Amino acid sequence: MPELPEVETTVRGLARYLEGERIARVAVNRPDMRRPFPAELAQMLTGARVTGLGRRAKVGLIHTDRGQTLLFHLGMSGRWRIDPAAPDRHDHLVLETGAHRFALNDARRFGWVDLVATDSLDRLAAFAAMGPEPLGPGLTAGHLHAALAGRKQAIKLLLLDQRIVAGLGNIYVCEALFRARIDPRKAGGRVSRAALERLVPAIRDVLEQSIADGGSSLRDYARPDGELGYFATRFDVYGREGEPCRRCDGGTVRRLAQGGRSTWFCPRCQR
Repeated sequence: MPELPEVETTVRGLARYLEGERIARVAVNRPDMRRPFPAELAQMLTGARVTGLGRRAKVGLIHTDRGQTLLFHLGMSGRWRIDPAAPDRHDHLVLETGAHRFALNDARRFGWVDLVATDSLDRLAAFAAMGPEPLGPGLTAGHLHAALAGRKQAIKLLLLDQRIVAGLGNIYVCEALFRARIDPRKAGGRVSRAALERLVPAIRDVLEQSIADGGSSLRDYARPDGELGYFATRFDVYGREGEPCRRCDGGTVRRLAQGGRSTWFCPRCQR
């Protein structure tokens, strides 16, 4: 599914064409995706000017001058298409400005859309319960040290807990732990402060590199301009079971199941 870098890439791609523009037409082509579309969506957005775009965890935000923000989640296969050559039966929501057409396309319909008052975003239950953004100033070794204190659950699973860090997904946790040389099986409460000092910049570096590369483009994901991201070509461990470690001499990447998800790591150099 699209993870944080893919959502960030999508938001930045949309902002190039949508920010500052007035929405002239809104078409809702079906009653729902994973959730029903808000009943007032077309009425509230038609004629509104887009004042900015943003992201919270894996949720994209489109702010308008009517004090309303459109929230979108890309689910498993969702993506925005900008000026598509032809309509597609999976274009469930279409926004048009005077110059461009934006189609939210989701074949599996695991994504969702909502419309909320902009000044209430921070009070939304889902957002209020989240930890700091991994690219923001709130993610520090001190925050992780306090959040993980006494925890017996594996560090890999704790980093996927949105209450500890917002928006981290499986790919990027595997890659960050590798860069920080931390064993994903280690209990969170046993990860040293020194290791956490390595982990925070590793998380930022892997996310920022993926954003620069346009995301990972696994399965259905593509950027709004239709191009594929290529961060997958840089994976050190993810999906590389049985291949040699790219860092240490003699290490081999292993895969194990944790919390119903696969984890890839090098048991030789991740401690």
